[in-house]
Amino acid sequence: MKIYTKTGDKGKTALFGGERVPKHHIRIEAYGTVDELNSFIGLIRDQKIDQPTINTLLKIQTELFTLGSMLATPPNKEKLKSGKDRLNIPKLNNDAVIFLENEIDSINKSLPTMTHFILPGGHPVVSYCHIARAVCRRSERICTQLNEEVSINDLIIIYLNRLSDYLFTLARKFSADFNVDEIKWLPEKY
Repeated sequence: MKIYTKTGDKGKTALFGGERVPKHHIRIEAYGTVDELNSFIGLIRDQKIDQPTINTLLKIQTELFTLGSMLATPPNKEKLKSGKDRLNIPKLNNDAVIFLENEIDSINKSLPTMTHFILPGGHPVVSYCHIARAVCRRSERICTQLNEEVSINDLIIIYLNRLSDYLFTLARKFSADFNVDEIKWLPEKY
């Protein structure tokens, strides 16, 4: 596989199925932001954290690649012809959302009840989780905008919404793991 093709040198790129669009197209922005999110999750995974969480993060990274391929495929091209065979683009299913919900519920059992918003920070790993959560929310916003222009699979938005909840919960878990105080947001009264 050649790394550079020069086909994007004029500011256009190809979606699955061959359609060429500007690199600033909202569909490209959507899966590009998912790619950015995936990179931040890789950064979290590279820290000194527990193996079960590493395994979960690897699963999430794989699912984000699937989600990205869904976003890179226009609805009219969901089945590509490959010679005489048909190549189906992989898709997320509801099990991916249920997996995240189960992970959130499992982590929450060991955490104190949250009574206030929490300021991001306290430890680099906690901060990485909050950065990933914020990128995930941006990705979700872009996908909802894309969905207004052209319908996308509902599971994309549901998955991103749940993933941001997971990343927030994971940040709280790491605060507990690293014995870091969660700083409550207490708005100043003027």
